[in-house]
Amino acid sequence: MIGRVGTVTAISTPPGKGGVAVIRVSGDDALAVAEKCFIPRDGKPLASHPPRRAVYGNITLDGKIVDDGLLLYFPAPHSYTGEDVIELSCHGGSLLSGMVLEATLKAGAVPAPAGEFTRRAYLAGKLTLSDVEAVGLAIDAVTPAQVRLAASDSRNRLRDAVGELHDRLLSLISSLYAGIDYPDEDLADLSSEEVADGVEKILSDLASLRDTYRTGRAIREGVSAVIAGKPNVGKSAVFNRLLGCDAAIVTPIPGTTRDVLEYPLPVGRALLRLADTAGLRDTADPVECIGVERAKNRIGEAEVLLLVLDTSRPLEAEDRDLIDLARNFPGVALLLLNKADLPAVWGKDALPEGSPAAFEVSAGTGAGLDAVKEYLSGALTDDRLSLGEDAIIASARQAAAISSACDDLSGCLDSLRRGVPIDAAASLAESALASLSEVDGRTVSGEIVDEIFSRFCVGK
Repeated sequence: MIGRVGTVTAISTPPGKGGVAVIRVSGDDALAVAEKCFIPRDGKPLASHPPRRAVYGNITLDGKIVDDGLLLYFPAPHSYTGEDVIELSCHGGSLLSGMVLEATLKAGAVPAPAGEFTRRAYLAGKLTLSDVEAVGLAIDAVTPAQVRLAASDSRNRLRDAVGELHDRLLSLISSLYAGIDYPDEDLADLSSEEVADGVEKILSDLASLRDTYRTGRAIREGVSAVIAGKPNVGKSAVFNRLLGCDAAIVTPIPGTTRDVLEYPLPVGRALLRLADTAGLRDTADPVECIGVERAKNRIGEAEVLLLVLDTSRPLEAEDRDLIDLARNFPGVALLLLNKADLPAVWGKDALPEGSPAAFEVSAGTGAGLDAVKEYLSGALTDDRLSLGEDAIIASARQAAAISSACDDLSGCLDSLRRGVPIDAAASLAESALASLSEVDGRTVSGEIVDEIFSRFCVGK
């Protein structure tokens, strides 16, 4: 894991035109860097101004004024990174903000790698690793639920829940080792039976926390979903209507869709990574064959299948084969009985027993699609969980750590109940504690930290 080196600088606002651009500088020499490229308009030395108060002045490059703007100074340790931090606000624009960045570089700072400011905040103990992941989620958020999940109150709930479980388990481990080290003296706070009961309760609470990952993952990462069906049943029209835009080309010509087209689609709190695919049929067209093969591969990878059927045409053998595909789909499958605005040749009563949930919809009018979204939201997330009120596991890293702790505690409990030597149970409990410590980054490898920060943008 890369440590803090030197005083770094980067543009912290997105590139392009805007009202304001912010250039951030962090490190021991942040104030000295600012003094070389910023001149307060009131004529006073920059260091004489109170910290955390905006100072108006001129920004210079090579001794020439390039803009006027505001400067904020946050002395260590009361800053985002825990170091001295300067934030220079200039007028937005790629060229101008680039010139201000150049001014800070010429004044002695070095370019900040992607995620460097947040990395420094983590190394300074200002953020836990879960906080870091939440920062990344907030930046990349495309749904209100993702923003809510990344908010500080949601992070605090998770940190408090993990911390409380950690402390409870540590207390039980102390009792276990007291029994090992002093078997003839009654120094343990709890009896073996009480320790076992305590482990069982912690295991139950950990399992409940682990189960929240289904909801957290659906919100944070999204769930892969595919729209499938025969050609000309209205798959692309349903796709467009769900998205609310003309993302896919729609024509009455069978085989129009040749490739996979994927867009994000919020459904309640969950996020679908929704893919439109080529119509499933036997064809001699070599290009369409490739599209059909890609459609089948996408179905095999998906967690949600939306099978579109045309109720304005009679059910055929191919339709029944696709319905069987949906019946055996390992994830969440729905049948969308499309063209409900046209006279129906068949309906739900024609579906075989054991078919997935079916919805009468119309891509033309949008009828029934809100009910589809509501159903999917309920199927993919737990409505009993409240963002900001409940602790929710939201990353694969956290989920893996919790699952590992559950496995070790299950083995520990089994050892205690069967009367296995207590040192074996204590070893498993310690392993569970180590896994639990990984959730918020108390103990985690540098490789994992580097992998998390590799997803960050420059300037954050």
